[in-house]
Amino acid sequence: MQMGAPATAVRAHEELFAYWASLREGGRLPARAHIQPDHFKRHLPTISLIDVRSGEGLHRFDYRLRLAGTGLYGVYGREITGRGLADVYSAPAADYWRGELDKVVEQRRPGVGVHSLAWRGANHLSLLWLRLPLASNGRDVDMILGYDALIGFQGSANPTGIRAA
Repeated sequence: MQMGAPATAVRAHEELFAYWASLREGGRLPARAHIQPDHFKRHLPTISLIDVRSGEGLHRFDYRLRLAGTGLYGVYGREITGRGLADVYSAPAADYWRGELDKVVEQRRPGVGVHSLAWRGANHLSLLWLRLPLASNGRDVDMILGYDALIGFQGSANPTGIRAA
């Protein structure tokens, strides 16, 4: 998992967004078939693909992690490929992600944000995330390309590096 300055994470987000935007044609969203992973090899460890499905009950959509890069294992402490939101996150964190992913699907627009890893007991770490909509038919979002960058201060809650004597 990437650990570093937020500026590095922001540059990675900009690169992936520019790549995704270059695949759009006439306002149509790119499809998974258009994505060529060799165009962003260095980011693959923290890339995810999220399937969008019809939801049940109160939820219009349901989400399953089709693919989660190997760098995400350290964040979640286990393999999350093939799992749904409720299988990966605490209830409040799953609600957060459902809300953010719903916006990406309904608005057909990328989403970006910061999510604290406090739910995993890591208050000093956060994910700077990017979610990019994909649509097989160019219109209806059926998959989301995700990228996460771990930011924060590993092993220390003291961000300045100054320690008491």
